[in-house]
Amino acid sequence: MTPTAAVARGRGHRIRRLGRSVGSRIAGWSPTARWALAVAIILAGASIPVLRYLVFWPLDQWQVDVEVYRQAGVSILTGRPIYSAMTEAPQLLPFTYPPFAAVIAIPLALLPFGAIGWLWTIAQIAATAAIVWYAGWRLIHRTGTLAPITVALLTVPMLWLHPVSDGIRFGQVNAFMVLACLMDLRKPRPGLLRHVPPGVLVGLAMSIKLTPGVFVVHYLVNRRWKEAITAVVTAVTVTLGSWVLLPEASFAFWGGALQDPARLGPNAGTSNQSIRGFLLRLGPDGLPGDVLWLVLVAVVGFVGFQLARRAYLAGDSISEVAAIGLMAVLLSPVAWIHHLHWMVVVIFAVLGADPLRDRRRLVAAAVITGFFLCRLPWWGITWLSHPDWPRWIGRVLQNADTFGSLLALALLWWALHSKPAPRHTEGSEETERREVVA
Repeated sequence: MTPTAAVARGRGHRIRRLGRSVGSRIAGWSPTARWALAVAIILAGASIPVLRYLVFWPLDQWQVDVEVYRQAGVSILTGRPIYSAMTEAPQLLPFTYPPFAAVIAIPLALLPFGAIGWLWTIAQIAATAAIVWYAGWRLIHRTGTLAPITVALLTVPMLWLHPVSDGIRFGQVNAFMVLACLMDLRKPRPGLLRHVPPGVLVGLAMSIKLTPGVFVVHYLVNRRWKEAITAVVTAVTVTLGSWVLLPEASFAFWGGALQDPARLGPNAGTSNQSIRGFLLRLGPDGLPGDVLWLVLVAVVGFVGFQLARRAYLAGDSISEVAAIGLMAVLLSPVAWIHHLHWMVVVIFAVLGADPLRDRRRLVAAAVITGFFLCRLPWWGITWLSHPDWPRWIGRVLQNADTFGSLLALALLWWALHSKPAPRHTEGSEETERREVVA
């Protein structure tokens, strides 16, 4: 061993000993103190996107999506038409969700918009931490009394992911959609849902946004009739209830607004990272483009639903949710970058219960995390603004999140089919065991 290698190895041992020492001290704290430290770590990590998007961001672009939700609640309280109202200039954004979403947005209309923007951001951060808790529970529970600190340390980089930080930027609803579907399908079932039949949260999510309907397709593929019926009945019940409360708005949505994809924004814009968005930017146009899209949707959908079925049969509910979440993005006609909040679940599905035992999983999860920490689609726009630079590189970057979603699907497939790498020596096995315990 060279002197340099010996020094590096000695430094690594000292760092590990220090980490174990600190961990032992924190493990001796009371549960309240450990959770207080976890909250402080999460808030410190969240300060980066929060300062950028809530403090230093231009006011005319501030929390524009939660403003849309709030305006729907205001429309109900003031009696104005929900689907013809727009937010204030310069955004002028319409409400694009089903009427049930407008009903549950009424509380947002009861507070000033500035307060709602901050409260919504705090709720998104909390929901993302809950997603980490539920998606990473197999790994987190291995750390024993240090579980709160583990949750916090794992949540911070998730808040920096490009899709998650975009959700904070716009004041989006995706964190809550992902959390609801994850809680509904995760095994073991969360204690909070002990009296709630499986399928109810998926049905409620479908009533707010249509894309969680892919979970019903998953239920049907696997002949899980009870969950499928529960989800559909829940969605139909709240939708009919909304129709009774808001008949004119319901006619306006189901009879017109739903069929107008232009209400969602420019479908060919860079933010649309679904397969269809990719094809709208690169072609072909017209009927050939539509046919190609349907073929790709069929192929990717077959792979994705088969992967989710295999995860379900293997009892890996985290990979199951991750695969279907990717289908909600890739197969949808319009899927904005912030819809990829599902990547949080994907990362923990790839990590598995013990990534230190098979460090290939650690590398695969790091690849996905590193990929989505970068704002590659916007790097592509910057690249394309230089006329002398090779355009194909800019186009690849512009569509990077579509490629990244397909890469994540491939790594999910690999993780579900791979066998743990063999350990080499008893010494290394004992070392890894001590590291996990510590």
